[in-house]
Amino acid sequence: MFKRKLKALDYIDRDKINANDPQHFRKLVVWLEDQKIRHYKIEDRKDIRDINSTSWPETFKRYCEDVACPITTQPVDQLEWLIGFAIKLEFEDNYKKYQPITGKSLKDMNKPVAPNIKSSNPLDNLDFHSAEFKNGIEELRKLLCIPRHSDHLVTLQACSKIVCKRLNAEALLNPKSIVLKGKEFPILEAELGFNMGDPVLNNAAKILRLLYIQDLRDLQTRINETIVSVQNITANPRTDTKLGKVGK
Repeated sequence: MFKRKLKALDYIDRDKINANDPQHFRKLVVWLEDQKIRHYKIEDRKDIRDINSTSWPETFKRYCEDVACPITTQPVDQLEWLIGFAIKLEFEDNYKKYQPITGKSLKDMNKPVAPNIKSSNPLDNLDFHSAEFKNGIEELRKLLCIPRHSDHLVTLQACSKIVCKRLNAEALLNPKSIVLKGKEFPILEAELGFNMGDPVLNNAAKILRLLYIQDLRDLQTRINETIVSVQNITANPRTDTKLGKVGK
């Protein structure tokens, strides 16, 4: 709840703090007074440091009044105000510490540090944006007759789809099952059913419709395969004829 503010104050146990725990609450108040606010003299902090005292809530109430805390509702709200007040005092005492801090630097500070793991996989050491890598994708694209895309990584994804679907072991053994032959359908001459006001957009919509229909067919094929698999189990139950009885 207060982690970011407590981090600004260099509070060590900020990740463990629970404002709803009375002991955590009281220890944090004592730390704020001892280290940041310092409203009382050292000899006057005895009561507030006695966090196990039954009269501590009254001591805390009096402390809030002494530091002119305007919050009088919930103790948690008062604690939040005290933390903000401590940050204000900290900044006034050492404003040069916070001058270099910007939105970007704060974001970099909060960015999790990735573990340094050495991989034996050579692919992990590739520079995917190097000129050599881009030239390799370009040569592969030409071999597979794939249209060029402005983003070489998108082109690589297209190459991957072609290789996985049409150049896998099963496809090479039985190419006819993958590369279907038939009469070409003039998709660009077919009626779209609506007009988008631009011939290029109309043609794109026709292609997207075909891709959508193909996805539906693949889904239907998988559903049919699932039904057949279930029927093979339920339609051929194993029975033990020795347990059968005839007559009474």
